[in-house]
Parts: sequence; C-alpha cells; structure tokens
Amino acid sequence: MSLLDVNEEATQLPDAWRSVVLERVGTGAVKVLRMDSRELEVEVHSTAEVLFVADGVLELELEGEALTVGAGELCRIPAGTRHAVRAGSRGTLLIVEVPEGE
Repeated sequence: MSLLDVNEEATQLPDAWRSVVLERVGTGAVKVLRMDSRELEVEVHSTAEVLFVADGVLELELEGEALTVGAGELCRIPAGTRHAVRAGSRGTLLIVEVPEGE
C-alpha cells in the first residue's frame, strides 16, 4: 500500500485546472487538480463524476443552479449534466470519474 498527499500532488502540477490521474480503480479514474479562482466554461461529460474538495472551495453551476462545495464535501455529477466552475474556486479538487451504471 502506498500513501499520496493529494494537496502536495496538486501543488506540484504545472497548471491549474489540468488534472492528472493518480490511480485507477476498476474502470474508474481518480484525478487531482489545483483550482485557481478562474471561471470555466460549461462542460458536459459522458461519464459521471464525483468531485471531492480536499482543500478550499469549489463554486459550481449545475444545470443553472449555484452550488458551493466546501473542504471535506463531495458532489456527484451524473453523466450528461451541464456544469460550470464559477469564479472563486480555489484549493485542491479530487475527481473520480465513473462510467455510468457502475
């Protein structure tokens, strides 16, 4: 078994909002990224995502509704859901991508 400090991994990333895969579990991918307060455009993914804020805060818009996800909280985004990052998000974000139906 090996341990990873996800906050340290995020600080080593050269660019904010560019995730890297830390581990794979079955068909799922566990990613980390560093947030930097920038607003990002609307996205839609073909896989479900679980977003876990390890440090800081994630400001989201899900299907037109504002949602704040704080440190220690997670949010599940079903496949095909329109979502965007609002300005003010900062810290470390873990993303678990899971193909639908698993």
